[in-house]
Amino acid sequence: MGITLGANQYGKAENRLVRIYRDTPRHEIRDVSVSTSLRGDFAAAHLAGDQSDVLPTDTQKNTAYAFAKEHGLRAIEDYALTLARHFVDDVAPVRGARIGVDEFAWDRVPVGEKGHDHTWVRRGQDVRTTVVDVSDAGTEVVSGLRDLVLLKSTGSEFRGFLTDGYTTLPETDDRIMSTALVAQWRYTGTAVDWDATWADVRRILLEQFAVVHSRALQQTLWEMGRAALEKHPEIAGISLQAPNKHHFVVDLAPFGLENPNEVFYAADRPYGLIEATVTRD
Repeated sequence: MGITLGANQYGKAENRLVRIYRDTPRHEIRDVSVSTSLRGDFAAAHLAGDQSDVLPTDTQKNTAYAFAKEHGLRAIEDYALTLARHFVDDVAPVRGARIGVDEFAWDRVPVGEKGHDHTWVRRGQDVRTTVVDVSDAGTEVVSGLRDLVLLKSTGSEFRGFLTDGYTTLPETDDRIMSTALVAQWRYTGTAVDWDATWADVRRILLEQFAVVHSRALQQTLWEMGRAALEKHPEIAGISLQAPNKHHFVVDLAPFGLENPNEVFYAADRPYGLIEATVTRD
């Protein structure tokens, strides 16, 4: 039985990049982390240490920074597509490029009605994401978000579940439901208003989490995904990952106190991990 080199790729991960637009007195900011990964015939580098076809990862980093100026950095999907197509079209040994971009959002400091022209405060924890893959086989754009922390204080139950000799969990028809949502959706093409679509999908996910009376977190994920696909035909499918951030009612009886679902212990681990993908037929 022979030994052979399998699939391989290389790149520069998590390049932190901030782009400020100063065209007018009212500045704009884009704050991202960019990861590049290139595919091609790089066997010689692995088998013989021959680097003649290897574009250094440092060059990939420099290109990411230069393109933020030369081509601009607005919608992260457009930026990632431009970067990926450059590596595939202009660097001869490269046959495929995968570009991942995470965006960290900022809000203007509230000075006056429109906020300050050049001062921001970091918004929340959730991060906008995209992964673009360009090769001879085609172009794929998968966008999404992560670390979207949600909590509803009622409107959630969990009962009627399977039990066995090891089951101790009590049924409940009124519980806190909380998660740190990760969502990724795949587009059918690239003729998309990236910023508007991302913002609307995020709005839909938040709204469904709030308004759906949940009999299980699985049901909530289904309703989230279904609503996003119904509104946006440019999305082929959406994958959702939701760790269940458990909140347990504290027993206050030893202190002579009642606790009608008002005081909770927030446990960070272990946690249930619920995952679902919603696609079109």
